[in-house]
Amino acid sequence: MAAIVGTLAAFVQLHLSCTTLIAGKGATVDGSLLATHSNDGEANVDSRLVHISSADHKKGSKRAVYYSPETYPRFVGFDRGTPEYHPRGAQTPWKAIGFIDQVEHTFAYHEQTYGALNEHAVGIGESTCSGRFAANPRGSGGQALFSIDQLSQIAMERATSSREAVQIMGDLAVKHGFYGAGNATEGSAESLMVIDSSEGFIFHILPDDTGASAIWVAQRVPDDHVGVVANAFMIREVNLTDARNFLGSKNMHSIAKAHGFWNGVGLLDFTAAFSDGEYLHKFYSGRRVWGAYHMLAPSKAFSPDYDEWRRSKPYPATVKPDRPVNVEDFVRVMRSYYEGTPFDQTQGIAAGPWGSPDHAMAKGSPSIHGNWERTIGLWRTSDSHVVQARTGVPRELAGVLWWGPHTAATTVYVPFASGLPSLPASTLGHYEVLDKAQL
Repeated sequence: MAAIVGTLAAFVQLHLSCTTLIAGKGATVDGSLLATHSNDGEANVDSRLVHISSADHKKGSKRAVYYSPETYPRFVGFDRGTPEYHPRGAQTPWKAIGFIDQVEHTFAYHEQTYGALNEHAVGIGESTCSGRFAANPRGSGGQALFSIDQLSQIAMERATSSREAVQIMGDLAVKHGFYGAGNATEGSAESLMVIDSSEGFIFHILPDDTGASAIWVAQRVPDDHVGVVANAFMIREVNLTDARNFLGSKNMHSIAKAHGFWNGVGLLDFTAAFSDGEYLHKFYSGRRVWGAYHMLAPSKAFSPDYDEWRRSKPYPATVKPDRPVNVEDFVRVMRSYYEGTPFDQTQGIAAGPWGSPDHAMAKGSPSIHGNWERTIGLWRTSDSHVVQARTGVPRELAGVLWWGPHTAATTVYVPFASGLPSLPASTLGHYEVLDKAQL
């Protein structure tokens, strides 16, 4: 049985810490939907942006599923349809940890650690979360087949809408099992922002209590709202009878009740039941949610202080912004160090004479009690993006991936259309290797 106390500490990486935003079509200037992702990694993150081509497959064939290390390289082998993952030097092709039935045609898409945008303008942004349960993958003492990396890739391959993507990922995880990137305190659960040109969803998932299945929920974002997820679940009361606004696994209520997470009265509060709260420290998630809403909907005047994440319900999953937003507004949030607020990391002694918000311990530094504010913009980000899904344009241009390497504060976001048959070599490489031909 999967332990409520986590069992995957060895798999935890710093890049579990990502911030995501989402906007419905009525909340944007031009009627497009938006979602963001920041790969706040440091460590040995694979920051390559890779194009996966569409493909036809023989009827009755199988689709291999691989373990997801979330480090460089993210995959080595020949069956992803791109030479970027072919073995180099001493590398050898990876062995699959399982197989599922393949579909006869898979769609083209752009991917980084996770699937990002496919040819049908289905886009994704990811944020790792804490969860009540943890599970080990197959081949590492567990029964679970799918990570969020693999689920997002399969959604890109098969989905023509955000609703279909959510259902595909949820169904596969329930049938074959789900494992997170870390233990139950930090990283056993996941959240995705999933959009297309019509509607968007916030998707939460974690292993079930057996380690062989999954618990999941998806909430539709109101057309005129924006939302934030920052390494902690945000979805609260779930009403699965409202099929337009909620999708989810049928097991959530029975598992919550069996473990005393819910008394069976009223609607199930998904975050209260299945989140393990903020990880690392208080305000690690909440300050970012507050910071984003403070910029996008300042009239709401949310308090930056609260009690405990699960109990106090400090912020709603979505709010109506004070004015319609655009890509630049979301980029501005992604670059935020809370400038102009009491939590401004560009001011004070810690910022030094140059007003630097980057606080990093030197190797061998003495231990310091407490924590810096966890800002939205972050020096250790390996790459980030905004996905945009639009109507009224040719299908090849309906999706745009605004992608930027390194930290959001200093990068330049470059647009890549969903219909591109390839990506430039400048989206490849490794952060430890200098290639002057790309400068």
